[in-house]
Amino acid sequence: MSGFDDPGIYYSDSFGGDGSVDEGQIRKSQLQKRFKEFLRQYRVGTDRTGFTFKYRDELKRHYNLSQYWVEVEMEDLASFDEDLADYLYKQPAEHLQLFEEAAKEVADEVTRPRPSGEETLQDIQVMLKSDANAASIRSLKSDQMSHLVKIPGIVIAATPVRAKATRIAIQCRSCRNTITNIAVRPGLEGYALPRKCNTEQAGRPKCPLDPYFIMPDKCKCVDFQVLKLQESPDAVPHGEMPRHLQLYCDRYLCDKVVPGNRVTIMGIYSIKKSAYSKSKGRDNVGVGIRSAYIRVVGIQVDTEGSGHSFAGSVTPQEEEELRRLAAMPNIYETIAKSIAPSIYGSTDIKKAIACLLFGGSRKRLPDGLTRRGDINLLMLGDPGTAKSQLLKFVEKCSPIGVYTSGKGSSAAGLTASVIRDPSSRNFFMEGGAMVLADGGVVCIDEFDKMREDDRVAIHEAMEQQTISIAKAGITTTLNSRCSVLAAANSVFGRWDETKGEENIDFMPTILSRFDMIFIVKDVHNEERDMTLAKHVMSLHVSALTQTQAVEGEIELNKLKKLISFCRTKCGPRLSAAAAEKLKNRYILMRSGTRQHEQESDRRSSIPITVRQLEAIVRIAESLAKMKLQPFATEADVEEALRLFQVSTLDAAMSGSLSGAEGFTTQEDQEMLSRIEKQLKRRFAIGSQVSEHSIVQDFVRQKYPEHAIYKVLQLMMRRGEIQHRMQRKVLYRIK
Repeated sequence: MSGFDDPGIYYSDSFGGDGSVDEGQIRKSQLQKRFKEFLRQYRVGTDRTGFTFKYRDELKRHYNLSQYWVEVEMEDLASFDEDLADYLYKQPAEHLQLFEEAAKEVADEVTRPRPSGEETLQDIQVMLKSDANAASIRSLKSDQMSHLVKIPGIVIAATPVRAKATRIAIQCRSCRNTITNIAVRPGLEGYALPRKCNTEQAGRPKCPLDPYFIMPDKCKCVDFQVLKLQESPDAVPHGEMPRHLQLYCDRYLCDKVVPGNRVTIMGIYSIKKSAYSKSKGRDNVGVGIRSAYIRVVGIQVDTEGSGHSFAGSVTPQEEEELRRLAAMPNIYETIAKSIAPSIYGSTDIKKAIACLLFGGSRKRLPDGLTRRGDINLLMLGDPGTAKSQLLKFVEKCSPIGVYTSGKGSSAAGLTASVIRDPSSRNFFMEGGAMVLADGGVVCIDEFDKMREDDRVAIHEAMEQQTISIAKAGITTTLNSRCSVLAAANSVFGRWDETKGEENIDFMPTILSRFDMIFIVKDVHNEERDMTLAKHVMSLHVSALTQTQAVEGEIELNKLKKLISFCRTKCGPRLSAAAAEKLKNRYILMRSGTRQHEQESDRRSSIPITVRQLEAIVRIAESLAKMKLQPFATEADVEEALRLFQVSTLDAAMSGSLSGAEGFTTQEDQEMLSRIEKQLKRRFAIGSQVSEHSIVQDFVRQKYPEHAIYKVLQLMMRRGEIQHRMQRKVLYRIK
């Protein structure tokens, strides 16, 4: 019980207030000093070779360009002072502020004396980057809260850039008392206005509750932008939905990425007040529950993903290498070989795809019209001829590629849709696949399975390269300058030689919009089957072991770089000689003269329309673009004509397109009309004849069998004759 009645000693400290507050202040200023030393003294290099002060010079350079930011690597900070880096990792929010103030002081020192008119010092933004291993969105748990994290993912949405106040000024409504320079916390946190005004003035009533309002013209603001990050598809476990996270970027981090980019984010994992729940009563338990977001302090854009990745990011060394590559004499063959090297054969299709990837040049005419420069390509053919694999490859290696399948895409999904925004209740537009692929390639698989009215939506996008919309009070035109690469099967699944043009059920309107149409047939040929089987087996045996590219091929990344480089740097035109040659050839093809038939040993069965002429011009330009030449020469026109010959002309020859847009020759036409006249003479209206006997009759008169069937079909289509009795007997109606 000793000390039970000890009265205790009370004393007053006459030397200022509490020491504990100062301790925090002192520690902060010491840390700021350490940060400042780091920025001033960190150097790279050795004493012998001479060293540079990395961050000091960077600050000075950026400040003189009026770019008020500096990017700091965490590894440098750790090598300079381990504790500092640790503090930044553990409590980034407060230490970043100290870091930015230190950067401001250093910038003040290195840029003195500043020119007149620029004496005021700007705030410096510090961005961080680190080589640490990235975590995934799923591994962010509560123990990471308000730590520094590094996360990869895909940006899927971005809001427009808005302004957020950093310092606000408020004024009381009744007594006009102003409080200025209130700091607002960074991030998505708001600031709660004070409830009471505490200026006591004699003889005045007390101010009411909530008297304050914000004075907008006295606030200091910064730009900010909210992004939505989705985890990368390869990190999602099977059968789960990908997760999303909100990102908050401010100042110079705004507008660094566009939706579709793959990024790695350094940021502070923080929480915001969740939206005020309207439900009253027992359900309202979310007092301590907050939703998470990431305050970004550094963004690295990964160039592997799709999106505008290489635009202008070619170093001079790479440019020299690409130019050397384009100057090789056999570059065209090399590029054709490097397209889907794991698929055997089909050289012409690969060459055509190479032309499609490079594209012709877009022309603006003086009266404001544009002619498209993109090449569209259609592959028709048997199953198992690696059409979809080619499409997948093109999606990978074109700078911007979108892959859709015919059944799973609607007209709105391909072009554009008008959606009502759930929060603001007004309409806004969302571009579909063709708009997203602006400047790239749209790959449409299963083109024949698309619904008719959806296919019509592509017509305008393929020829005029715009998409016009007039829905729900939005009338607008979007650009869709993209190539279309489509793959389709024939009507019967496999190509049926006897059925001729029944194999295709496309309208001539859509067929004439394709520059090249390839018919891929699965031909039985023992020798070819042997090599193909060997090729496939070798692929399966040495799938992962053979990583390096085969001799004479360009690897995928370099090919991608080359394509985007050529597309941005080069827009060739036809040379005068080549244009002359093409003109003569065009007139020859139109007139179908005997001389042309002797040259090419075959009857030209396709009266080329002007669209096809433009297609040849575009192919020739893309061939010149591969070599980075300003003009397409006669050799390019030769090759373009050859490609056109093996694709569309051959398709027309195989009787596949005949009847579509006059794809038949004069002689065929005359023969058909002769057969029809004789048929009508043969049996009167209302009589019946056995089909077999008619066919035998005409074959005896040396008419080809397919022509007779064709005439019968035409007459059936017009409704002049009908089948009766299990399609054995023909009955004439009119």
